[in-house]
Amino acid sequence: MKKILSTILLLTALLTAFTACSSNGDKKLTIAGKSYTEAQLTAEIMAQLLEEEGFKVERKYDMAGAICFEAIRKGDVDLYPEYTGGMVMAYLGQDIAPGTDAQTTFQIAKEGYEREFDLIVLPDMGFNNTYANAINADFAEANGIVTNSDLAAFSSQLIYGGEHAFFDRMDGYFNMCETYGYDFSKYVMMDVGLKQKSIQQGEIDVTNIYTTDGFLEGSGLRVLEDNLNFFPAYYCAPVVRKDVLEKHPEIETALAVLDNCATEENMVYYNSLVDNNKMSIPEVATLFIQELLK
Repeated sequence: MKKILSTILLLTALLTAFTACSSNGDKKLTIAGKSYTEAQLTAEIMAQLLEEEGFKVERKYDMAGAICFEAIRKGDVDLYPEYTGGMVMAYLGQDIAPGTDAQTTFQIAKEGYEREFDLIVLPDMGFNNTYANAINADFAEANGIVTNSDLAAFSSQLIYGGEHAFFDRMDGYFNMCETYGYDFSKYVMMDVGLKQKSIQQGEIDVTNIYTTDGFLEGSGLRVLEDNLNFFPAYYCAPVVRKDVLEKHPEIETALAVLDNCATEENMVYYNSLVDNNKMSIPEVATLFIQELLK
């Protein structure tokens, strides 16, 4: 009888261990990140949160945006961070009219991604990484310039500089000037890497930047408010395959803390830590979680 009982207990233990191993083995996810600091940082934040939830996460970073999108559609990737304006314009193929508010853009992206691609867009992280205009902070302070509209009265005295692609976009230089009534004395097309140096050395007076660029930390520039919503909203949000989320609804629970968790100013700071080689992406992701999510 004792031998039978021992055998039953052993089989029960083995079954329990097998079930646990199968469960843990099933909790595997692959997360992608695009080939720039913020995209990899937000992907790493998601990865660390999911690991806390018990998932084994494979990371595929430094990918082109289009490759990330194709990979998640094919099932090679389970989730990655994407931006609402890009979802709507690049992948749903819809224009975003100037003046469209951020929430409308988010809803178009969310509904379209589920309808067209079986992808679920979770709540965004609260920061908008879109184009903006930046000027010398002292000049802005002296002249009361806070918004893009405020800049119009001074534009004829100023030189605008931007990367070549900015002058070819619908949401770029020429339509921006028409929307805000700008009449800059001159505009200069330059390589994207020269903008920061050019404006800090006074060779240009205004430039287009991304609102969460790491170089803005300590740059002496003021980012102007896009008060007419000319530039499309690019709010960062996790995108997850629908079948994966249905299988593992705890993904949504783990990532719920990202809902409206950060500002543009927050991201400038965290991106700058990486861009200035002060910390690695995994280290900054851990810091982000500790400082903003715990």
